[in-house]
Amino acid sequence: MKKSQRRITRRQFVGGALAAAGAAVGAPAILRARNLNNKLNIAMIGAGGRGAANLNGVASENIVALCDVDANALEKSGATYPQATKFVDFRKMFDNPKDFDAVVVSTCEHTHVFATMLALKAGKHVYCEKPLTYNISEARLVRETASKLKLATQMGNQGHASNNHRRVKELIRSGAIGPVREVHVWVNRAWGFQGEDAARRNKDIVFVTERPKDTVAVPPGLAWDLWIGPAPARPFHSVYVPGPKWYRWWDFGNGTMSDLGSHRNDLAFYALDMRAPLTVEAIADSPAHSEIAPATMKVVYEYAARGEMPPLTLTWYQGEVRPKIWTDGGIPQWPDAQLFVGDKGMILSSSDKHLLLPEKDFEAFVPPPETIPNSPGHYAEWIEACKGGKPSLANFEYAGWTTEANHLGNVAYRAGKKLHWDAAAMKATNAPEADKFIRREYRKGWEGILA
Repeated sequence: MKKSQRRITRRQFVGGALAAAGAAVGAPAILRARNLNNKLNIAMIGAGGRGAANLNGVASENIVALCDVDANALEKSGATYPQATKFVDFRKMFDNPKDFDAVVVSTCEHTHVFATMLALKAGKHVYCEKPLTYNISEARLVRETASKLKLATQMGNQGHASNNHRRVKELIRSGAIGPVREVHVWVNRAWGFQGEDAARRNKDIVFVTERPKDTVAVPPGLAWDLWIGPAPARPFHSVYVPGPKWYRWWDFGNGTMSDLGSHRNDLAFYALDMRAPLTVEAIADSPAHSEIAPATMKVVYEYAARGEMPPLTLTWYQGEVRPKIWTDGGIPQWPDAQLFVGDKGMILSSSDKHLLLPEKDFEAFVPPPETIPNSPGHYAEWIEACKGGKPSLANFEYAGWTTEANHLGNVAYRAGKKLHWDAAAMKATNAPEADKFIRREYRKGWEGILA
């Protein structure tokens, strides 16, 4: 691809994307999809790992194209879908966009925006794994573009479709615990840069402190240069792949914050109408590592009042830190959970259950009526939206804001100071040094996709 020779503003890009996609949105393939009785023709970008799981999720539809940089994953999925056209480079898939109606993106985080924007500009409905993008600038671009193009979109945070999410939101909105002024969210995962002792306690961790300098042979079938994609080039090493190893490295992912934040912070965003914070502060035992995301970190977000809801503080804990009320034994010690603190009580929630606390105060409590319909299923929501049904709840408009906020936690950590956030300007007003973490430079040959 040719490198763009001029800087293009976001407004110019979105306008160009609309013009380019205008014909595609009205194309017969898309019109054909607007019928609940017809099957979608879906192109899968990423066929192994999360891609294989997502493939199972949309298996009710026609899988017409498969793409993966790993020939082994491609061959395995291809055996199940022999009729599907196979690709190694997802850019080539869009040479014939009329062959499919929708796209599922299951690549690594650092290439999400490229596959997603190619699909949106081609007028295709898009499902993209979490986190939606690699950074804040890309999340803003994807959210604004999808909003203008009116396509069916969904981010892969499966818990958003859970009945538990709906019941907790109903409890909060009913006033069961009074106005909520604090939320605490914690996750047990401790993957990233950490001391050797902590690494030994987590068997999934490979203890690494710097970028490997030795040369390791690329595994047969892996197109390593395509896997690197827009990130800075480097020789292959087993500390990056397979599996989730890559997401610890800043060049490819953003660690636990952006990954599990997409799941665990989601309920607070959904129940409390959260969007952009006013301030963000990250607290960790050591300064940011230049190469590897942190294993243990605490992030404090401050939000303004939203409608009748009061100002709110959300605190995120990852790795080996927890809220004081948890460590003091004041609540059940669930390993991954959210705690909503209201004026009249608390709600402790995990992926599929919740408790009103203190339990003795709610012994005679009668839950409010169920007013939010249960989801037909995470993938079913998106498929129905593609066929002309109501928008999925985890669409890119919603997911774009949650992704931005999660990335801000890492930006604050890497900048090393509390950030005062101007969402409209997409800038930390007190920290120009944060700009380099809000957006990134792309390797030659990739930047033109977003132009």
